[in-house]
Amino acid sequence: MSTNQRVKEIRLALNLSQAKFATAIAISNGYIAGIELGNRKVNDRLIKLICSTFNVNENWLKNGEGDMFKNPADTKFEMAMNVFKELNPDYQEFVLKQIDELLKIQNKK
Repeated sequence: MSTNQRVKEIRLALNLSQAKFATAIAISNGYIAGIELGNRKVNDRLIKLICSTFNVNENWLKNGEGDMFKNPADTKFEMAMNVFKELNPDYQEFVLKQIDELLKIQNKK
């Protein structure tokens, strides 16, 4: 199965029309139709958009390996890390202390 075919598989798995899928990643539905028909290439920018927007496993989309969608726990970790990186160092330190305290509470159970 080609990357183009996997894009269509994602859209179908999400039960989205070409128009809704295209709108979600800010491209035209004609472009999506071209991809699904094999008339257009799937570039790295589009792969990144699809993966980040729809929680798709990039390795699956590019190579057909692994699961179509990322593990929800991996997604939560990515989201947390992105927020953490935006915090100033004082707040980052506070967050790390809170995580340590949560681990202590969790390990007491």
